[in-house]
Amino acid sequence: MDKIIQTAPRSPGVYLMKDSAGKVIYVGKARDLRSRLRNYLGGGDTRPMIPFLVSRIQDVEWILTDTEKEALILENTLIKEHRPRYNVDFRDDKSYFHIRVQATEKFPRFQLVRRPKKDEARYFGPYPSSASAKETLRFLQTVFPLRTCRDVELRSRRRPCLEYQIGRCLGPCVQLVSEEDYQHAVRDALTFLEGRETDLLQNLENRMKEAAKTLQFEEAAALRDKIASIRTTLEIQRTASLTARDQDVFGLYREGALTQVCLLKVRAGKIVGKQTFPLIRVGLPTGEIIAAVLTQYYDAGHEIPGEIMLPEESEDRPVLEEWLGEKRGRSVKILIPKRGQGRALIGMAKRNSESTLKIMQQTVSPDEAMKRLVTALGLRKTPERMECFDISNIGGEYAVGSMVVFSHGVPQKAQYRRFRIRTVAGADDYAMMYEVLKRRYARSEVLPDLLMVDGGKGQLSVALSVLKDLDIGGVAVIALAKGGCHPEQRQGFDGKEEYHAGEGQGGNERDVRYQVKEGSNYDDADRGNISGEGPNGYDQRGGKMGDRVFLPARKDAIDISRWPAALFLLQRLRDEAHRFAVSYHRKVKEKEDFNSLLDQVPGVGPEKRKALLKGLGDMVKIREATVPDLQKIKGIGKELATAIFTFFRKESGLP
Repeated sequence: MDKIIQTAPRSPGVYLMKDSAGKVIYVGKARDLRSRLRNYLGGGDTRPMIPFLVSRIQDVEWILTDTEKEALILENTLIKEHRPRYNVDFRDDKSYFHIRVQATEKFPRFQLVRRPKKDEARYFGPYPSSASAKETLRFLQTVFPLRTCRDVELRSRRRPCLEYQIGRCLGPCVQLVSEEDYQHAVRDALTFLEGRETDLLQNLENRMKEAAKTLQFEEAAALRDKIASIRTTLEIQRTASLTARDQDVFGLYREGALTQVCLLKVRAGKIVGKQTFPLIRVGLPTGEIIAAVLTQYYDAGHEIPGEIMLPEESEDRPVLEEWLGEKRGRSVKILIPKRGQGRALIGMAKRNSESTLKIMQQTVSPDEAMKRLVTALGLRKTPERMECFDISNIGGEYAVGSMVVFSHGVPQKAQYRRFRIRTVAGADDYAMMYEVLKRRYARSEVLPDLLMVDGGKGQLSVALSVLKDLDIGGVAVIALAKGGCHPEQRQGFDGKEEYHAGEGQGGNERDVRYQVKEGSNYDDADRGNISGEGPNGYDQRGGKMGDRVFLPARKDAIDISRWPAALFLLQRLRDEAHRFAVSYHRKVKEKEDFNSLLDQVPGVGPEKRKALLKGLGDMVKIREATVPDLQKIKGIGKELATAIFTFFRKESGLP
């Protein structure tokens, strides 16, 4: 790698990182190739995804460009060509409708097209659905009756068609309208599509009054009806801004490794449409994701407004502005609003993104989600009863466990259980999990179809060990790792008996210690924490990892993101167990903190503690109470109140 860094030129360009098979796994651009590669390969880039990516790089190639803008364009082209695993790949095979008007023709017409071309025509859109595009076209055809026939029919027709008879065409095919009047209708339609409704309405009203003055009442009535139709349409549009600018507003919502992006299209100060993008599963920083979406979206030929609003800054902002300005033919500003209406629009776009992701999670019924879970995990039967366990503690203190139950995919809160850890001293999450599971399944209670533990291979092995010790069979066991995995997933364990994670083997002794082995060869990127608060890690694509499932007798985790409904069901189960454990943990901690502090005040015993808590409500209010406040509590005299007040002032570092 040092040789690659030293030979890299100090100029703009694009670099292609390849794996051992010669496959391009990442494409990037840089103003200074050597500096960027030194950051990547020399450890200067501190993003957690980088060590994971670098461990897979066997070779790096680069292509020099004259400017950073050329590098941006080339990067986008190469991403489309190679589909690198670690890049944001904005795959959207669906082409959205645009309305096309070839204004340079003698008698233009409205056309619905999927992909705009680089020609002299005007394109408006894209429309978020075919229904909205066709509805807009129907309105246009009613108010601005341009021809609907093709060019060959326009040249060959000898008498007007039905569209003319019902008032939806001016009849240019048989010279029933002059070219000047027809072009007038075209200009009105373009003014409307451009969002300049005020100019259009003023123009139509002037023409209506002029027609009435010259006694052309039929024409005046037609103009009156046209004005009414346009105003009715405008009334249903929401004003988004006090300005009349055209803007594209991007919002983004992230949940784990999933990113949903939404675009609000603002034209002449009004929201005229919304577009949601395909779900992105690469956990890159927000700025990189937004830059990739912008590049690929506008490179596909979509209309570029004068202003683009983003939720976060991107280091590519100057070059993106230059590139977009060249594609548009006029300057483009990229804004990151911090306050006011711009920030409100960003918030609206974010809420739309969140809503889209939540709807995706909820559209599948629980029964259907369980069926997909069977497919994703290869279960023998549908898990009608699922139980999930979690541990919560701080360095071994205030350690508790939780069990939540889902029946047919629905929480059964009456069957939840919580455990106060009794036999484990110190920060040993695995022994704590062993105790909780042993206490749960040692009793003759109904067994679940699926037992899930929050964690990685270590927690999975603990669960398997408990079932083996209790001679319990027929229960499917999985572990769900959030964002990464625990240390045992990469380095194994030492102790009186070793846990071979993934092989379904576990120790039979209750005092097994689970220590990380030294010098093993698991991937460093699979690092996590063992605090009970959930692991942190990074996925194979170099970003924040999505949740993964570990199964017995299987070395590697399963990525079930291809079955979102199944993943969301497991996430709900895990999150509910975590919430239940943390709430109990906080309650225990608050109670013990309260007791331990007041135990240090002479004269305060169990009865006085109880009276203080009952009288003032919680520890915060006791800390803030004055001597008179404390004296109001039954059994607390002035001397004791002064002692309590003085104790908490000293405890808080006050004189």
